[in-house]
Amino acid sequence: MVIEKVGVIGAGQMGNGIAHVFALAGFDVLLNDISQDSLDKAMATISHNLDRQVSREKITQAAMDDAIARIKTTMNLEELGKTDLVIEAATEREDVKNAIFEKLLPHLKPETILTSNTSSISITRLASRTDRPEKFMGFHFMNPVPIMQLVELIRGIATDEETYLALVAVVEKLGKTAASAEDFPAFIVNRILMPMINEAVYTLYEGVGSVRSIDESMKLGANHPMGPLELADFIGLDTCLAIMNVLHEGLADTKYRPCPLLTKYVEAGWLGRKTDRGFYDYRGETPVPTR
Repeated sequence: MVIEKVGVIGAGQMGNGIAHVFALAGFDVLLNDISQDSLDKAMATISHNLDRQVSREKITQAAMDDAIARIKTTMNLEELGKTDLVIEAATEREDVKNAIFEKLLPHLKPETILTSNTSSISITRLASRTDRPEKFMGFHFMNPVPIMQLVELIRGIATDEETYLALVAVVEKLGKTAASAEDFPAFIVNRILMPMINEAVYTLYEGVGSVRSIDESMKLGANHPMGPLELADFIGLDTCLAIMNVLHEGLADTKYRPCPLLTKYVEAGWLGRKTDRGFYDYRGETPVPTR
């Protein structure tokens, strides 16, 4: 199974990072979004990030130029039908993902592999809504994609071995490391990470520590590069809440109950860095705790 052309659905933070690493690894990339503005911003971000890699001598100028030349953009989802591999990186909502697959399916080649970059939603359930559950997998990249080395590969109950091995080979070509995860809520990384973040929010909610003391404690006491609340702001509090809800509903265990304070921040629209306010306020020169 030869994979040369890759379609990426969604030009946001994850989608532009995925397009970046695939183009740099020699794949032809077709990047799709419903907004031309989002596509333009994605290409500017990719160019900026590649330029930074050149300045740090991670890649050559020629490699950057070649990578940018390999990325094409389109607002027409049907155009992705000619690709060998599709990676859906749209918002973390199952109804949105299902609607995208439904619209795309009639245009796909029979052999095209369909994947989702979902961080928590059942791969088996997403695959069951398509015409190719045996060629459907979870392909979960970590954020920021150009820097993080891990890719979680999640097989649904119907995924065949050929599809799995094809994606293992793709991850190797990207220069990243694959970790195989079973299809249970939030897979491996977020099954462990999100309850830790949620517990940090409970620690704040119950007044055990302030935002700054919680983050400093985990950075200096557990040697974490970022504190859990700072990390939550980086990920997006809406994404953290969505994953906690998937864990809570999917595993029916009260230990996964989202902290009410996390819900409150999301209701306020304080989603972290992307809205300039979360557990920190980013509107000034340096982040200031909001609690």
